[in-house]
Amino acid sequence: MAEGFARVFAPKDWRVASAGVEVHGLNPLDVKVMAEKNVDISQQVSKLIDSEYLLSSDVVVTLCGDARDKCPMTPPSVERRHWPLIDPAQATGSETERLAVFREVRDEIQQRVTDLVNELQTR
Repeated sequence: MAEGFARVFAPKDWRVASAGVEVHGLNPLDVKVMAEKNVDISQQVSKLIDSEYLLSSDVVVTLCGDARDKCPMTPPSVERRHWPLIDPAQATGSETERLAVFREVRDEIQQRVTDLVNELQTR
């Protein structure tokens, strides 16, 4: 979701990518709730973190879970941020209840990505 929003809100010349410490595949509920915001992430793929890519980045944001602790080390020149979001994939209950969790996390990610893009553009 963060990659999808970053591709919408960030300047087109910014490199945007997402990856995890494990490959899980794209959750269909992610695709569904992002489509509600007119953001198509259906072609995104789950990727493993690429250490070389991290080293050439300006900002690295980790989301939910233990990603912050498992993310490879980066040099001091790479700004690291952690957004301690819940992992919507861990939601339980009916599809309606799970979708509510996905929407809540989606909206939080949208706000955080918007704020980050605005902050970085004013530097």
